[in-house]
Amino acid sequence: MQDTALRTPQLAAWLAGTDIGLLELRTPQGTLRLGRQGDEIIELPDEETGPELLVIHAPSVGLFLHSHPLAAAPLARIGERVDAGQAVGLLKIGPLLLPVNAPQAGIVDGIRAADGLAVGYGAPLVDLHPL
Repeated sequence: MQDTALRTPQLAAWLAGTDIGLLELRTPQGTLRLGRQGDEIIELPDEETGPELLVIHAPSVGLFLHSHPLAAAPLARIGERVDAGQAVGLLKIGPLLLPVNAPQAGIVDGIRAADGLAVGYGAPLVDLHPL
C-alpha cells in the first residue's frame, strides 16, 4: 500500500468532513482501513493481518438500544475505541436497562443489531477488533 500510505493524511482529512464511520480501501497491494476514534480519524488494523474479530453477544433477551433513551448520542460508534467494561449498547427488558459491555479494549468494527431490535440471548450485537 505504498502509494495509498502516502495519501492516508489526505483520505483522513476527507473522511473527517463526512459522517462515515469506516472507510476500507482494497487494492492488490493490500488494504487500508480508516475509522473514527472520537473526533480523530485513525488507521485500523487490516482484518487479514490484525487481531481476530470479537463478537459481543446479547447477555439476555430484550430490545437492543444504541443509546440511552434520554440521550441522543450512541454509546459506541463504528471506528471508535472502547475500553474493557465500557457499555457499547443497552438491552431494554421492561423498565430495566441492562448494559452490554465490551469484554476487552478494542475498536468497534460493526453494529449487527438495529436500534430497538428485539434480540434473544446470545444474539450477535457488536463486532470489536481487540487491541
